[in-house]
Amino acid sequence: MITGSFRQHGVVYTDHVLEVPLDHTNPTGEKIELFARELVDASKVDSELPRLLYLQGGPGGKAIRPANRGGFVGRALDDYRVVLLDQRGTGRSTPVNRQTLPRRGDAAAQAGYLTHFRADSIVADAEILRRELGGTARWDTLGQSYGGFITLTYLSLAPQGIRRAFVTGGLASPTATAADVYALTFDRIAERNERYFHRYPGDRALAARIAGHLAEHDVRLPTGERLSPRRFQGLGVGLGQRGSFDALHFLLEEAFVGDELSDAFLAGVHAEVSLATRPLYAVFQELIYNQGDASDWAAEREYQRRAAFAVDNPDFLFTGETYHPFHFAEDPALVPLAPAAQLLAAKSDWPALYDVDRLRRNEVPVYAAVYHDDMYVPRELSLSTAELVGNVHPWITNAYQHDGLRETPTVLDTLLRMAREDG
Repeated sequence: MITGSFRQHGVVYTDHVLEVPLDHTNPTGEKIELFARELVDASKVDSELPRLLYLQGGPGGKAIRPANRGGFVGRALDDYRVVLLDQRGTGRSTPVNRQTLPRRGDAAAQAGYLTHFRADSIVADAEILRRELGGTARWDTLGQSYGGFITLTYLSLAPQGIRRAFVTGGLASPTATAADVYALTFDRIAERNERYFHRYPGDRALAARIAGHLAEHDVRLPTGERLSPRRFQGLGVGLGQRGSFDALHFLLEEAFVGDELSDAFLAGVHAEVSLATRPLYAVFQELIYNQGDASDWAAEREYQRRAAFAVDNPDFLFTGETYHPFHFAEDPALVPLAPAAQLLAAKSDWPALYDVDRLRRNEVPVYAAVYHDDMYVPRELSLSTAELVGNVHPWITNAYQHDGLRETPTVLDTLLRMAREDG
């Protein structure tokens, strides 16, 4: 159902809201809302253009909100109607957060509800949306990061809906467990730390000093909760993105006013570590790998095995895209979700997200940017997947970081050119 439309900067935006089953195995049961925004070049409103479904990175991230035709969206609008889907639980698609989840009941009820928010359900939502917008017409998909994970689930469960798939920094392993992934991820995080401290060698002692100060003092963030050393350590989450080294350095250099941590520093830290705008990012960080197994806080277990990451190590290391039990005790956006998160971490009967046999026989062309130095999706797993899945065409590059798609339209343009040349 179209709920609104507006035009700005040469682009027509149309909002769609529809009801989908909470549990797709029970289509007559409870319904939730699904929101998507469709963009088209204003000069091509009446043209017969194919649709491109953009699958946002995350997990737990709402679709981008472009205000104009800049960046990769502008490049996509040359050829497509672009569909931006708020994946269930995010944005305007029946959001899940500390305000809404407790209404579901006790921790068991909340955890049961959240089991319906993984990639298999997102794919089923996308198929309903595709038929609503275009009938039987297939669309192309563009999966950034976690969007690439969803793409592989799509190719496993409903390949008939996709004409061509594009993936950027998200060619996931259909067989790796969370523990497998974090064993590689911590190596890559350590590498990024060494690059950072090579550029800013004075920051290692400064970061260690901050961590020591936080261990000895009750320092509060603007929202009132204490800033712990380990939560500060998580500032490394952005080290795999372009420009992140400089941004972190500029934050650290204003850390102290005399012997106190400055208000400016604490406000900047809060902006980086709070998950108020995307709580499901932490909840599902490990659950996206589970297929018949429990994640059991895999990142925390790997962290404890790595003495180099001890928060009191003078040779300080930041952590990266990892979430731990302490986050659910310290971040106000996550505290009400803690009991459900604990149950989900222990859940061991998850259904499969991928059909490996079908992926081996895949006939849908997949054009994938694999970033050689990716801190978030280890290249080793991406390259193994490129060999396992049929009809995958990888482009391996060290010219971009994990956010290359967002930073420049060149990434998408390169993949589109590969598709044209492939015929």
